[in-house]
Amino acid sequence: MSSKTNRRFLLGVFEREEDLLVATDAARTRGFDIADVYTPYAVHGLDKAMGLRASRLPWVCFALGLAGATFKVWFEFWTSAVDWPINVGGKPWNSLPAFVPITFEVMVLFAGLSTVAAFLLGRGLLPGRRAKLAFPGVTDNKFALVLEETDASFDVDEVSAMLRGFGVTHIEERVDQEPL
Repeated sequence: MSSKTNRRFLLGVFEREEDLLVATDAARTRGFDIADVYTPYAVHGLDKAMGLRASRLPWVCFALGLAGATFKVWFEFWTSAVDWPINVGGKPWNSLPAFVPITFEVMVLFAGLSTVAAFLLGRGLLPGRRAKLAFPGVTDNKFALVLEETDASFDVDEVSAMLRGFGVTHIEERVDQEPL
C-alpha cells in the first residue's frame, strides 16, 4: 500500500486562450488552488492570471555567467602570467584586453548551460521521465485548467458552473497521487 495520499483534481478544457485566461484569473481570485495550466503554446499573461511569482532563472543565469567569466579570467591570467609565462613579441603576460573576447564567450556558455540545467533540475525534468498529458489535444489546440480540491469546501458543482460561464468544453474530476 502506498504511503502517498490520493489528491483530487478538477480538469476544465477550453477551446480558446481568452476563455482560459479569464477562467484562470477567476479561479485564483476565488481562492482555488491552481495545480497547473496546459497550453499548446505560450500564452501571454497566463503567469499573472495564475498568480505566479517572477522566475529566479535570470538570477541563476547572471550569477553563473559572472562566475564563469571570473573563473575564465583567473585561469587565463594564471596560465599566461604565473604558470607558463612565454614572451611573445614583447607583449605583457597579463594583458587583460586580450582576454575580453574569449571571456565573453565563456560567460555566455556558462550562463546558457547553467540556466538550462537549473531549469531542468528545478522542474524535475530528468531523463527517462514520461510525459503525462492532462487531456488529448492539449499539445495541439486545447487549453486545460487543473484545479486541486484541497478541502471539503470545494464544491465541484459550483466550480463546474463557474467554468461553464467561461466557455469550458469538457469538465472531468480525477483522483491521482500526483498532479497531472
